[in-house]
Amino acid sequence: MKGGYTGRMLFVDLSTGSLRERELSEDLARNFLGGYGLGSRILYEMMPGGADPFGPDSILGLVTGPLTGSGAYFGSRYIVVSKSPVNGGWNDANSGGFFGRELKRAGYDAVFVSGVADRPVYLWIKDGKAEIRDAAGLWGKEVKETLTALVQDTGEPNLRAAVIGPAGEKRSFMAAVMNDTYRAAARGGSGAVMGAKKLKAVAVCGSREIPVADPTRLREINHKLREAMESGPMAEEIARTSEHGTGWTTTPSALSGDSPVKNWLGVGLTDFGEEAAVRIGSRAMDPKYKVRKYACANCPLGCGAEYEVGVGPWPVSGAKRPEYETAAAFGMLLLNSNPESIIKCNDICNRYGLDTISTGATIGWAMECYEKGLLTRQDLDGLDLSWGNAEAIVALTQKIAEQEGCGRVLAMGSAKAAQVWGKGAECLVTVEGMELPMHDPRLAPGWIRTYQFDPTPGRHVKGGLGRMQSHSASQDKYNYRDTGQRDLLATADQEVTQCSGLCLFVQFPGRPEAIAEFIEAVTGWPFTEEDKIATGLRILSMGHAFNLREGLSVTARLAPPRVVGKPPLGHGPLAGVTVDEEQLARNFFAAVGWEWGTGKPSLERLRELGGLEPVIRDLYGQG
Repeated sequence: MKGGYTGRMLFVDLSTGSLRERELSEDLARNFLGGYGLGSRILYEMMPGGADPFGPDSILGLVTGPLTGSGAYFGSRYIVVSKSPVNGGWNDANSGGFFGRELKRAGYDAVFVSGVADRPVYLWIKDGKAEIRDAAGLWGKEVKETLTALVQDTGEPNLRAAVIGPAGEKRSFMAAVMNDTYRAAARGGSGAVMGAKKLKAVAVCGSREIPVADPTRLREINHKLREAMESGPMAEEIARTSEHGTGWTTTPSALSGDSPVKNWLGVGLTDFGEEAAVRIGSRAMDPKYKVRKYACANCPLGCGAEYEVGVGPWPVSGAKRPEYETAAAFGMLLLNSNPESIIKCNDICNRYGLDTISTGATIGWAMECYEKGLLTRQDLDGLDLSWGNAEAIVALTQKIAEQEGCGRVLAMGSAKAAQVWGKGAECLVTVEGMELPMHDPRLAPGWIRTYQFDPTPGRHVKGGLGRMQSHSASQDKYNYRDTGQRDLLATADQEVTQCSGLCLFVQFPGRPEAIAEFIEAVTGWPFTEEDKIATGLRILSMGHAFNLREGLSVTARLAPPRVVGKPPLGHGPLAGVTVDEEQLARNFFAAVGWEWGTGKPSLERLRELGGLEPVIRDLYGQG
């Protein structure tokens, strides 16, 4: 093994208390890089099909990439992998901060946990030595309290930890795995899987150096990236993001049609308004509430900040500044223009360990149901869930976090709540049970293919044409001919970016070649454009095969009609738009070599990509 890896993976069985190491082979690393690429390959091999996400056969993985902690700019990420309790399919959730780097410094590229403990425990890893410790005193604590208690219990002030809050302990389908207080591997219920194992935390501390094949070249790439950030075509937007975080885009996104409004039924300009959109953007909030900036490991941008609200009904201290997705989910989606209520809801989610996108979207579903008389005040514990009612929004977020009253049902997400209550299905905005993120396919049609047909549905951080189209005024994005190959290339690029351990903001400076350059400099392996495409498609195919083995009908992932303009909006910037989501999907399936109707990858494509022998065996009965 060359640079970028420790070459070791840790496997923990909480049912038996056993811990064992396994070598990370060079073939496995080169084929799948790390992150959910490596994670999907390991879970496919070791986790039986049909396993209960909350059962002992279920496996939870925390996986870094070769660039995590390597010194490469933006190289801070780790990914939590599991089977999702939301839909029974593949799940991965990505987070930054310092935990990923520290896990590698502690001696491991990845940790995989199976079994179920008979009592609350946490995993403690220091410089290559791991042990399972009692966590009875940690159970029930919020995220920040847990991190403080872990430092006291271990006596190690420099540890980093991935933890769950009360939401994960109670198996909310919206529960996140949290690290560095504010960072969240949020989507798909990863925190619920961890809670079902009675695993409160994975705490790590290490002093080992992460090897780099060519440190001089790595420094040169970093220097070029820094120059592009400061003087390239995106320099102004990069500076805004550094100063105001992703929340600076909240206002323009609300007005352009990028942000969904009123549970995807409204129009930002008329239903929400420019004044309200300005009020909840971070450029307006920062002067009032920001107390300090912070950044992830190896990040030259630093998009994070802490907020403090000293007076009013929702005072908070040491709260995270809301990201764009959070501001949109608790803002435009709910017609809520009260910035302090959004800060408070974000803080509740961070303290209890909840996905802000799904939590806000679930409240949006409940609001529409309330407006239509499908849910009553009695159903909602007396809350007046009218659009924009900030007091009710905060109160319901707290109920969801504590699973108190109606919050017990809503903590399972909107799709499960509709099933339990037997009403409101017509108001759902989900794909395979996952609430959709805050980017509208009517503005950027490529998003709907990603939302529907990525192995993890309903994700805005996955690859495809949507991200590029969001920033394009060209009407050619509504031309649905010949999109497949471009969609494939954008998807493969994103798979490699994430699984290498890079933050997506590495793409911001406009040096796409930097990703392959980083991989070559750190690992010492050649990594051509052809290697990138093949690696990205191999990773995509592995997660896709996991879903096929679970019996998920891939082409039955129907898009909510309102999201694709059925019927189209009557006014606003997206008036008259109807997206041809089926043609986008058919184009993509043809390009990647998946059979339409079954989703089955062609034998030729699987052999061409290599490294997918278990998939070939299961789908075609061949070795």
